[in-house]
Amino acid sequence: MKNTPAGLLQKAGLGITRHRLAILELFLISPEPLRARDVLEQLQDTTLINRVTVYRNLDLLVEKKLLHRISSGERSFRYGLSPNILGQSHAHFHCTSCDRLVCLDPDDVRLESINAPGIVAGSIEHVEIRLDGLCSSCLESQKRARAADNAFGSGR
Repeated sequence: MKNTPAGLLQKAGLGITRHRLAILELFLISPEPLRARDVLEQLQDTTLINRVTVYRNLDLLVEKKLLHRISSGERSFRYGLSPNILGQSHAHFHCTSCDRLVCLDPDDVRLESINAPGIVAGSIEHVEIRLDGLCSSCLESQKRARAADNAFGSGR
């Protein structure tokens, strides 16, 4: 079965509902992980859906390993397609200024050694690596602000 919303739901043993289809379709086209409120906002224009339904479906899709929760540095989570759908685990970059969360190329941050024999006495079920810092846009904005502060402070 292809990675279509209906195919993924069937493979996970879930019934196909319009809400699940819409949510999975959104994640299949999204270039980055989404908050529950992002899902709600993006679907409300085209689908009759409420906050409770979004959270309930996100929880179910996480439970069935179609989505995974990603810590985004604050008390809320983002959601993204599970590595078993994408084909490979990957790290994320979180901008501490604009709060953007970006998926990193699996080749840029290698995760294979984490599950190497002897690392832990047991079985690793989930690995999450998040790099925190400033994205290029925020870094550039910060540089411009500093330059303006320096120009203003020097009496120009």
